This record gives sequence, structure tokens and C-alpha cells, in this order.
Amino acid sequence: MTGFGKATAETAAKKITVEIKSLNSKQLDLNVRLPLSFREQELELRSAVATVLERGKVDVYVSSENTQGSNAGLTASLNVEALAAYRRQISEASAAIGIPEPADWYSVLLRFPDTIHAETAESVGEEEALALKEATKGAVEALMAHRRAEGEALERFFAERIEAISVLLASVAPYEAERIEKIRQRMSDGLAKIPVAEYDKGRLEQEMIFYIEKLDVNEEKQRLARHLAYFIETMNAPKPGQGKKLGFIAQEMGREINTLGSKSNHAEMQAIVVRMKDLLEQIKEQVLNVM
Repeated sequence: MTGFGKATAETAAKKITVEIKSLNSKQLDLNVRLPLSFREQELELRSAVATVLERGKVDVYVSSENTQGSNAGLTASLNVEALAAYRRQISEASAAIGIPEPADWYSVLLRFPDTIHAETAESVGEEEALALKEATKGAVEALMAHRRAEGEALERFFAERIEAISVLLASVAPYEAERIEKIRQRMSDGLAKIPVAEYDKGRLEQEMIFYIEKLDVNEEKQRLARHLAYFIETMNAPKPGQGKKLGFIAQEMGREINTLGSKSNHAEMQAIVVRMKDLLEQIKEQVLNVM
């Protein structure tokens, strides 16, 4: 969901630039900063951005530059009442303290505050509003192009790691029969070490079967294989916005891998599980980048 987009649109008097930056987030967190003159267009801008981006921590920056000189769109007027009041007070002070009045009144009076009113236009016209819409659309498209490029790279990333987990899962099989035989032998050796032990061999065999069945990992292997296939299927789905679903599937994969590790009771199998967990953590970190 990370990306950056920038676009510019111009009118006869203004150049409007829109920049959009997106970072990872489970929900849409949209922050908009724009000149006060465009405040009436903010809701429409937010809607246009949110409809396309859907998720992410998104920052939108709008700037407006006058192209017909620094005073375009600026109105200024002299505050005659303030000028007259200042001149009257200066004349009175001059007479009271016996100093001459200034020779250049304007240079003196214009230094006082509130002698000039300067105002910018409080709203924009239809031409500027359309330019803002055009620049916003261009910035969103540029950001989405960045996201698509990132998505293609993530697709390859996920496919490689899902395949690696599948290979590791297949490598578990050779150790299963060996593991069961080792468990059986360990239990028999333990009984043989007891000086006097009378037991029902039939009952012992039943208990051993029951114990070994508790350590059986076939169900976990089957479920993990289905989750791996479902992850690829979901990733390749034509419908966008599968990021949350991929996150849920990755969580289910983690449960099966953890159970496989707790049941393995075999050094080589546990080493395989550790490698699976490492690959899965890489997937979980990058799933946050998927819409």
C-alpha cells in the first residue's frame, strides 16, 4: 500500500499541484492539507481519493501557485481612516513637544499597522475547482501505478515463499516412520530398565498406539497444504482488496505449523518447522503491504 503520486494542472492564473503519499495501515487514514481558498472542495477531494485508495495512511498535499505575478488574486486598499488618525496624532504630538512635522507623510504613515488592507480571494472559481479535480485524479493514478508495481513484486515474493514452505512440508514425510519407531523403541527401553516389571503386553500396545496417534501430524499436514493452495488462489483472484483475507490465511498457516512443531518430537522435523516459521514471518510482514 506504499506509494507516491504527484500531478499538476494549470488555469489561466494558477498552477495547482497535488501530492499524495501512502503508507501501510489496516484502515484508511486520510489526512488532507490544502489552501484555505479550496476548503469548499475538500469533501469532494476526500471522496475521490478514498474511493480509489481504500486502505493505507494517506497524506494529501495541495498547493496553489499564482502564474500571473505575485499579486494575482490579491486585493489591497489603504485604510484612510487609520491614516487620518495617525496624521492627526502626529500633528498634535508635534505641536505639544515642539518638533517639526514630517516632510514625507506617506513614508511615515505607511509604517504604522493597519494602514493597508490586503486580502486574498476567499474562494476559487469553477476553473480552479476543475483543475484541482484533474490534478487529484492524476496524482491518484500515479500512486496506483506505483502500488501496482509493488504488487507485482509482492506476488513473486509470496509465490517463492509459499513454494518453499510446500517443499519443506513434503520433506517431513521421510522422518515420520522413523520418528514413530524411535518413540516405540524409547518406551520399550524404558520398561526394560525397570528391575521387576509385570505388565499386560496387549494393554501396553494399546497405550502405545494411543500415544502415537496423539502425535500423528497427517491432519496438520493436510490442512497446511490446503492453506498454502488457498493463499495462492486468493492472491491470484481477479477481485482486488484481498490483503485482509491473505492475512487471515497466513494466521491459519501459522497455527498448523505451530501444532506440527509441538507434535513432531523429532530434531530434524523441528528444524524444518523453524524454517517454515521463518518463511511465514516474512509473508506476514509483507501482507501488510497488500490492499
